[in-house]
Amino acid sequence: MIENTTGQRTPKQRIGAFQEEMKKRNISYEILFTNDFHQSEYVGEYFRSRAYFSGFTGSAGVLVIGQDSAGLWTDGRYFIQAERQMQGSGVTLFKMGEEGVPSVYGFLEDRLKQGEALAFDPRTISAKEGRQFEELLAEKQGTLILEQEIVDLIWKDRPAMSKEPAFLLKTEYSGMTAAEKIARVRDVMKEKQAQVHLLAALDDIAWLYNIRGNDVECNPVVLSYAAVTMTEAILFVDQTKLDPKQKSALAAQGITLKDYEEIFSYAAQLTGKRVMADREKISYALEKALPDGTLLDCENPEQLMKAVKNQTEIANLKQAHVKDGIACTRFIRWIKQAVKEKTLTEWEASLRLEQFRKEQEGFLEPSFTTICAYNENGAMMHYSATESASAKLKPEGILLVDSGGQYYEGTTDVTRTFCLGPVSRQIREHFTLVLKGMLHLQNARFLYGCTGYNLDILARQPMWDVDLDYKCGTGHGVGYLLNVHEAPNGFRWKKVPERNDSCVLEPGMVTTDEPGIYIEGSHGIRTENELLCVRGKKNEYGQYLRFEPLTMVPVDLELVEKELLGPEDLRQLNEYHQLVRNTLWPYLDPEERKWLEKATAAI
Repeated sequence: MIENTTGQRTPKQRIGAFQEEMKKRNISYEILFTNDFHQSEYVGEYFRSRAYFSGFTGSAGVLVIGQDSAGLWTDGRYFIQAERQMQGSGVTLFKMGEEGVPSVYGFLEDRLKQGEALAFDPRTISAKEGRQFEELLAEKQGTLILEQEIVDLIWKDRPAMSKEPAFLLKTEYSGMTAAEKIARVRDVMKEKQAQVHLLAALDDIAWLYNIRGNDVECNPVVLSYAAVTMTEAILFVDQTKLDPKQKSALAAQGITLKDYEEIFSYAAQLTGKRVMADREKISYALEKALPDGTLLDCENPEQLMKAVKNQTEIANLKQAHVKDGIACTRFIRWIKQAVKEKTLTEWEASLRLEQFRKEQEGFLEPSFTTICAYNENGAMMHYSATESASAKLKPEGILLVDSGGQYYEGTTDVTRTFCLGPVSRQIREHFTLVLKGMLHLQNARFLYGCTGYNLDILARQPMWDVDLDYKCGTGHGVGYLLNVHEAPNGFRWKKVPERNDSCVLEPGMVTTDEPGIYIEGSHGIRTENELLCVRGKKNEYGQYLRFEPLTMVPVDLELVEKELLGPEDLRQLNEYHQLVRNTLWPYLDPEERKWLEKATAAI
């Protein structure tokens, strides 16, 4: 096999080698998913086989390899990035949600011939999706091959699974003990008449047992499974990740430890039990390990429980956003001046922002890979600069920075777009439209019972008014020292089958508000605040709800076209900036205060 100049095979060569192995095994198509064994959005290095073979590094995508072709499915956040990264790979990009583009299932339904074979690793696909493909193969009178050998055969230097140590979250941060949370789950089990509750979702397990770790970059979770019965709570985990003191603390909460791999033998012996599990959250392999007729398919109760933050978590989150606001404000002040004095790259700017966060007490790590995108790079919603591929910043144009932090007090996610120098009239107009959308949603008043579908139009309308849109949702739920993307709350205008993020909004939920405009080859603009849902008035019409902004970072007034803002828009912007100024003021030095006063001045 010919290698490239670095000694590494290219994605095209890797796929070619994969196809040769498929032919030996008589496999017509094989699917490589982004998921780990827990259906996680972000995964550890060991699980990045889809990226290894396609070259596309985004967090969402499915690679389908045929014996003489390959296709990659991803959503609108990644169209531009995927096209760039897969150039020359021979992989066809299928733009999910676009007119005339089939789903992975629809593609295979059309392409698979009678009697042919389809393969995938059953640990990396949800039970729900796995059953769908099982039914498809039955219709085609074909063979479903559950294999995991070809990836390892070709990916010879595949990283090992993480063995990073875990840590336990103190009650002063979690607000509830693990025992109290387990009792709440058992109440739901009683209602469902379930004897066992199986968990594979890493964030649900982390919340339930108040355990955190470092097995997935930026997502403080531990590779693990869990099972709860009426008398027992089990954590299936690599026990070398826990020290004796931590093991004792878990035991004191009624939690028994078993090895990570034991989950399958445990599941297999549950004959006659009613097992409560979410078929979208457990793997196809884990469902197949369960005895027939035992599975009660229902949403994990932990999902809604952890989405509604308790009073301790809310108080802590507000402190986390003060710290984050200080770091981001110092960064904006710094870079606006630094870009005039020296040559900087996107990569160097993102490192400096991380340093500002590291100076805050309780900071652990970024909550996702920082998106620091200059001018046209901002049009790629999830662009990520690297040390070797990073645009140089100039004292002109705009910089979009989407970043966040993991603190003991919670998880943050904020985007600001700001000018580094002269910009076009169009950019200023687009920036102002995005700002209007963010403010309109942030200041919503609504009756209990509304979902993200009901409210999304508030953010999107200013863009729709001028025939523009953005190919993603407007906002997502945020975990507490957990995943930066957290179901079931969110804002979007239409149903997306693979996303469960538009539940009824509840007081205590935290959701991002992040409309944007993305013009390929020119610029990208996004403004994002995190919103806390709180109670408003209650009267004969019902319980009203509203939002409180958690994010405390100034919006760049240099980009605002004032004449595009109505009186109510101006009031909302000025009130938000007054809140930011009052909140951050006590923590800043005199020079920083002087800068902030100007940056948040009423207009």
